Amino acid sequence: MSASRTAPRVAVEERLFSLVLALLATEGGLSKSEILSTVQGYRQRFDKGGDNANLERQFERDKDDIRDLGVPLETVESPGDAGNNQLLRYRIRKGAYELPADVRFSAEETSMLNLAAMVWREGALSGESRRALLKLRGLGGAQAQQPVLGYAPRLRSRDAAFAAIDAALEKHLTVRFRYLKPGQTEASERHVIPLALVQYQGRWHLSAEEPETGRRKMFLLRRIVGAVTTGRPAPQRDGDFAAQALASLAEVWEAGIAELEVVAGSDADRRLGSRAGAERHGVVSTDGGSSNAGESLRLRLHFVDLAILADELAAFGPEVVVLEPAALRSAVRERLTLIGAAHAPA
Repeated sequence: MSASRTAPRVAVEERLFSLVLALLATEGGLSKSEILSTVQGYRQRFDKGGDNANLERQFERDKDDIRDLGVPLETVESPGDAGNNQLLRYRIRKGAYELPADVRFSAEETSMLNLAAMVWREGALSGESRRALLKLRGLGGAQAQQPVLGYAPRLRSRDAAFAAIDAALEKHLTVRFRYLKPGQTEASERHVIPLALVQYQGRWHLSAEEPETGRRKMFLLRRIVGAVTTGRPAPQRDGDFAAQALASLAEVWEAGIAELEVVAGSDADRRLGSRAGAERHGVVSTDGGSSNAGESLRLRLHFVDLAILADELAAFGPEVVVLEPAALRSAVRERLTLIGAAHAPA
């Protein structure tokens, strides 16, 4: 029996944090094989000498997810064999993941952080994590000797609907919930057969089937309003619905293209430019000075959900100008208008 069939389930959040912890703990980086065979969440499913294609695809998705969270994951080529992807090593430079030098905390904030650090040291570094660090030291990572407890996780909480839908999946039950689509003012009730829960680019999606029509649909869990209720037993279906859902989302991501203009060196430039599939097209304008502060860059992004991307871009304020598509530009303008109105003097 393969390792993937007998391995216990490891929460996505735990796997992503274990990956970040491992990459922080080594100066020279880890190869893909070292990551898959030693890091919590991968090693349980790693088949030494067997087929690990699914696990490798999971690692590729996880790389994109932690980059979307703002973690500066780097790839390092082998000095003696540049261009050989099989010898790539992965790392997170500690200096790139530390707080900016100009960030300061008050005495009260420092006290709270110290208290949180005590709780973290006592309870969060599990036996699995300690064993992983011992294995990393065995790989020869010089930085593995240094304490890494200063890096606490910053992970998204699961959506409120997750637990109920996950339980319904396990028991093969139908579910009912209210779903609020972008642009709607009232949520509509949905009755579906859950097929798979998948995380794509840090967000949970439900792939489901409408029992009345047989149509497959995808739901973003963050848009489920109120409680999820379970219904009658649903017929069991064969198929890798998780893989199908991820492939469907990847197609949507590939087709969704946004053209942006961002201020060079800004937070928008750094965060958006580090996303998976982001492409820079050089300087498009400048204020004529010798500094890069006035330069703007053309940036192309892929996206799955236009409304979510509009929320994210609006948060960057004047650092981003949307060029295409028109629907995205209109959505960002609408959000900025609402923000301006909310802060206008009475």
